[in-house]
Amino acid sequence: MADNQVRNQLSFTEERLSWALFEIRQFLNSVTLESLCSDGVEKASVEPLLDDIRHLFVYFDEGSDASRTILKSGIFREAAAKKTMYWIFHKCVEAFFQPRLDGWYEDSRAAYSGKSSIRFRSVPPEQVRILLIKIEGPIQEIREELEYYESGYSAR
Repeated sequence: MADNQVRNQLSFTEERLSWALFEIRQFLNSVTLESLCSDGVEKASVEPLLDDIRHLFVYFDEGSDASRTILKSGIFREAAAKKTMYWIFHKCVEAFFQPRLDGWYEDSRAAYSGKSSIRFRSVPPEQVRILLIKIEGPIQEIREELEYYESGYSAR
């Protein structure tokens, strides 16, 4: 029974992570630094945003790949699945809501208003804003699904 619940959580997480990964890949393959700066946005404010988006891409790719590997294996390894979900929570979800270079941040009060909780430190290119708002929903769903892993599943 617990095996099935963990498998369902991992499958849910992998689906949303893969979708967000696809969106980031499409974005990164379609923009250039110059095209993002054409709106009058300074290059110095765009570069950190792109760096953090690239970090998200790498983390999401690793998490999605690890999840798929566990889900497709012949024998479901519950311990590996839990460890992977712990990693996804602490790397993917936290990197989204607390990016390393602080180009954006989470306004936790916005969750109560039903609006996007992402706030930018300076005015971003419109394409960046659209991307982050688009993937925020699935990442928030992952966060809610995996909140158990926030403080460390092994301690419970």
